[in-house]
Amino acid sequence: MNNYYCNTPPEKWNDWKWQLANKIDNVEKLSKVLTLTEKEKEDIKNCLDRFRMSITPYYASLIDPNDPKDPIKMQSVPSIAEMDDNDNDMDDPLNEIGDSPVPNIVHRYPDRVLFLITLRCSMYCRHCTRRRVVGEKDGIISENELKIAIDYIRKHTEIRDVLISGGDPFVMGTAKLEHIIASIREISHVDIIRIGTRVPVVMPMRITDELMDMLKKYQPIWINTHFNHVKELTPEAEVACQKIVNAGIPLGNQNVLLRGINDSTKTIKDLMLKLVHNRVRPYYMYQCDLSKGIGHFRTNVDTGVKIIHELTGFISGYAVPRFVIDAPAGGGKIPINYNYVISKDDKEVVMENYMGKTFYYPQPEK
Repeated sequence: MNNYYCNTPPEKWNDWKWQLANKIDNVEKLSKVLTLTEKEKEDIKNCLDRFRMSITPYYASLIDPNDPKDPIKMQSVPSIAEMDDNDNDMDDPLNEIGDSPVPNIVHRYPDRVLFLITLRCSMYCRHCTRRRVVGEKDGIISENELKIAIDYIRKHTEIRDVLISGGDPFVMGTAKLEHIIASIREISHVDIIRIGTRVPVVMPMRITDELMDMLKKYQPIWINTHFNHVKELTPEAEVACQKIVNAGIPLGNQNVLLRGINDSTKTIKDLMLKLVHNRVRPYYMYQCDLSKGIGHFRTNVDTGVKIIHELTGFISGYAVPRFVIDAPAGGGKIPINYNYVISKDDKEVVMENYMGKTFYYPQPEK
């Protein structure tokens, strides 16, 4: 633990509400936890004029102060590189505004919707896709906004899957979150309720028995979380993941490919194997989106293809995520794959396996 927090009583440290109340959101607070040069302080202040900062004490305690490229620090502490504008950057790279028929609902795919219930997170990740709005307001959805969103879902009987996100739904009080989930569960044609959260990574003490007991009442519930680096899978984070799966809730992981943080096969392999050890199923590995101020995190697309190719066959298939680009302008998630097919005609398919050897599969006769 960082020396600044070493005298914090365990009853406070393990209280998620204390973690939120003591979040690091300005340079003065950050300077107490990390040694910063005057230039770093000035750069961070300049960055905070544009994008907010929020780091839980727990996540800040994981930073190695002697490593300028520490993956925890790079994901949480603002960088002057966020001020660099790129011609390809967009305020709303996934066109969520264009696919929003009513406030707080994004309806892009035929049978499912994204339901944004808060703009608040326990931590504002430096690579956040939704940074145009997340952190701008700390409030949660109002009762009137909730009614409008629920009415939309109720009227659209093709919707069978509702993904609750934000912000982070788990920064809400349990009673308020239950009210929202119960409202969705009352709609007969909604089968699956999913929750997207980074709380197991940045504030694992929020995964309480009370929260799990509440969620179990509204099954089928699925949760996806967001570990980007094996260093984030601390004993506390592992306990949080175990609580979720022990409650009978499937837990998946969506990581983002980030330059200088996890853009190597070994780093991703280590992460995926430790995830499955903790019964967390790798789901997606995202190419970094085109949001403003995160161009320094983006890798070449071939980097992701290479990583998945070098994992395939060498670790179990259930440990290999799907590499996708969430297409700009609202095109949705598009899988980007290594091409194992060398040639194909009416007679046979010529293929390359994971070791580069060639194999032939005869096509059935017409």
